Amino acid sequence: MRDLPKLLLVIFTITRAVIVRAASAYNPTDHILVDCGSSDTATATPPDNRPPWTADEHEHSNYLLRPGNSFPSTASDRNPSVSQVPYRTARVFTAPITYAFPLSAGPKLVRLFFYPATYSALDKTDSYFSLAADSHALLRNFSAYLTLSSLPNDPSVFFKEFYLSVPSSQSLSLTFTPNQNSHGFINGIEIISVPDALYRNDMVYFPASQNFIEPVKNDTAMEVAYRFNVGSQDVPVGDDTGMFRSWAEDNSYLRVTTGLHLQLDLNITYGAATPAYTAPAIVYTSLRKMGVDPRDNLKFNLTWVFPVHAGFMYIMRLHFCEIMKEVVKGNDRVFSIYIDRELAWESMDVFQEAGGRGIPIYRDFAVLIPVGDGKRGLVDLLLELHPYTKYLPEYYDAILNGLEIFKVNDAQGNLAGGNPAPLQPTSVPEPRPEPPGEREKGSFVKVVVGCLVGGLLGIFLLCFLIFRRQRRRRGKDGDSSSVKTSNSSWVPFTFSSTKDHDSKSAPRPLPSDTCRRFSFAEIRAATADFDSKSIIGAGGFGNVYRGYIDGGTVAVAIKRLNPSSKQGAHEFETEIEMLSKLRHLHLVPLIGYSDENGEMVLVYEYMSRGTLRDHLHSAAENAPLPWKKRLEICIGAARGLQYLHTGAKHSIIHRDVKSTNILLDENYIAKVSDFGLSRTGPTQTDQTHVTTMVKGSFGYVDPEYFKRQQLTEKSDVYSFGVVLLEVLCGRPALVTGLPKDRASLAEWGRQAHRRNMMEQIVDPNLSGQIAGECLSKFVEVAIGCLQEEGSGRPNMGDVVWALEFALQLQVSAESVAGGLESNAVIYSRKAEGTVTTTASTTTTNDDDDMFTQSSDTTVLSRQALSSRRASELGDEREEDRVRSGSVFSEIGDPLGR
Repeated sequence: MRDLPKLLLVIFTITRAVIVRAASAYNPTDHILVDCGSSDTATATPPDNRPPWTADEHEHSNYLLRPGNSFPSTASDRNPSVSQVPYRTARVFTAPITYAFPLSAGPKLVRLFFYPATYSALDKTDSYFSLAADSHALLRNFSAYLTLSSLPNDPSVFFKEFYLSVPSSQSLSLTFTPNQNSHGFINGIEIISVPDALYRNDMVYFPASQNFIEPVKNDTAMEVAYRFNVGSQDVPVGDDTGMFRSWAEDNSYLRVTTGLHLQLDLNITYGAATPAYTAPAIVYTSLRKMGVDPRDNLKFNLTWVFPVHAGFMYIMRLHFCEIMKEVVKGNDRVFSIYIDRELAWESMDVFQEAGGRGIPIYRDFAVLIPVGDGKRGLVDLLLELHPYTKYLPEYYDAILNGLEIFKVNDAQGNLAGGNPAPLQPTSVPEPRPEPPGEREKGSFVKVVVGCLVGGLLGIFLLCFLIFRRQRRRRGKDGDSSSVKTSNSSWVPFTFSSTKDHDSKSAPRPLPSDTCRRFSFAEIRAATADFDSKSIIGAGGFGNVYRGYIDGGTVAVAIKRLNPSSKQGAHEFETEIEMLSKLRHLHLVPLIGYSDENGEMVLVYEYMSRGTLRDHLHSAAENAPLPWKKRLEICIGAARGLQYLHTGAKHSIIHRDVKSTNILLDENYIAKVSDFGLSRTGPTQTDQTHVTTMVKGSFGYVDPEYFKRQQLTEKSDVYSFGVVLLEVLCGRPALVTGLPKDRASLAEWGRQAHRRNMMEQIVDPNLSGQIAGECLSKFVEVAIGCLQEEGSGRPNMGDVVWALEFALQLQVSAESVAGGLESNAVIYSRKAEGTVTTTASTTTTNDDDDMFTQSSDTTVLSRQALSSRRASELGDEREEDRVRSGSVFSEIGDPLGR
């Protein structure tokens, strides 16, 4: 009898565990899985406790209506790591098809599984289709291939997940419609019931400037944009609470890899406000916090950045649970929540809100993402957490356990957004097998060739190092420049801000003789106390003012950090560290900075002509630049980048080369600007790249860097190639809403080059101005920069040389012809080197040409250009109307990063 209490305790513990486990699982009313294109269900039982898949070719399956418009197919190039079901087969359709599912009333999660592969010899890159679910448009002009290429961590498969409500006991219809002259495919469909109250919440909070009523109505449709187990690893779908949701890790979306992740073995106490099916316990027993040093925590925000489609409302569900034993009462840890740079919750006290440790809660926030410049492209949605100090909490810290983000349908029931920017996958050719009889001979030849090549490389390297040392010595003796002094103090500037993973080194002072430190009083005087009339632009960093220093004699551009900006101390520090050490004709001079009173201010030489972008696009208020002036600007910008890559002890990779980061002074001298994202290149001789998270601007980012997160100097070369096409074509690097082959300027230019149709995409403002040989050379430089693999691109020194040669060709053609006329003129260079004017063809014979020279080139007439380009661009001109009075990059494209 003495053991009875122990026995009862054991029974109670086991019973409680069983009850808790049973309570944590949700038993769905409906759960349908369809293996599309399959007729075999023998091996279609999932390993994660879901019911078996049903083959839509099976005689007992009646979900598919109008099957005659489609056919089953098997992936011909299936990755062995991809599971058989549902990715082995697909339903391919060239006309509309409909799946109809009999379901009970209530909310459902609908998952669509995609494996972009080759089916029946159809090109996976040419698959575009739309999807409607009764009255809701879920997808439009959707490309599974482009969507997959934009996802982090290089997956082979993916799924799209939607939240739909079936109003009464009826069938849910999913209608797939391919684009004209295209096809579509679907690998699998899953439909599962969810609890009525899971995603319906009357307590939805909004940033202060926004106000909505009933963001989630009964007939609301939502797309699950993101779902994260914050601070920990992926949660397998089988470990979810009966709805088989996928919870991913959040590292890929952190603005910087700051913060600590923590996981504890702790009992989670669910309740009526947060039922057990809300999120699995592993989500609430792990979290991400800011750090252990409260002084550092006050200097940055714990920030996540999520690409979302503009023009939609998003609901962000933040999951919280205090699990750390040191938090024992209210006001121990309090923090603020900012969504889309606006305050959404001033003082979140998780312990106080939940009523103790180990009790989960969630809060829903709705935010409307406005459409900028009339375009519904991808923009960044920021979630930021920061310690709240007003109540003097015990710990200056912030936490987050889980996160879900939903896109809400618009007033027309539409959920469809555009495809991501097209990316070119990097392919590595497979090695050709060596014939068996040639191996011994091949090995000997390889040894001899290796020795010869090694010796030549050694001699070349020695000569290069001698040349480099002499050049650097000459630079120190004759190329140094000083900055005028004034009443300001000249002192070292030491940073103590939190670094991201791009910069692991300890804080270090800047040289006191290269960067001028202004008092904040001087900055206020220079800008008339930040008079709004002095603002010349406003962007991601903050407002930019035109000011005057040194008694009003020197015009400057002054950038003032906005405290709610998505940029901050790290970019501020990087900009100063980089530019204070660099002096070059084609780099924007940094005059100084101010860091008093919690302010971060940068002072630059004023560039009166604005950005290169201001002079290129159809909406620009400035007169279009003539061709030769554009060439000179490109050469200047290339020289600035060449200096970054070769002129310092270690190469500097700009990482954000674009037309808004090339500024023009009063004489149209090009100067590269904005070094907030710059990185020092490899510092060891055996290093070929720097591994870092991807940053940059859509349309300009090197696809090789995007896929591998390996940054090299050739990443800048790729971005500069996009700028060259922008200069030639007069259109932005990315225009959302256009057909997929024209949305990306880089892809559009490559296609035109492959088809020998470059003259059809040249800016009509340049008609009659470009000599044929010059056009050929310029195009070859641009296309060379845009090679898929970085090893195939020229370095910036080669680019400078080639552009200078293109300018010589232009000048030579003009001098021979006595100036180019508006009608078509064609130049021919004969073998002996003389240049003559003809009316039809041109041939060249330049043995010293580094790039392959095209044989037949023309000077283009305005009439031909206008008519051809109009047919190519369609309504693109309406998409391009972006006005910018900016001087700095983040003003022209504040969301580019």
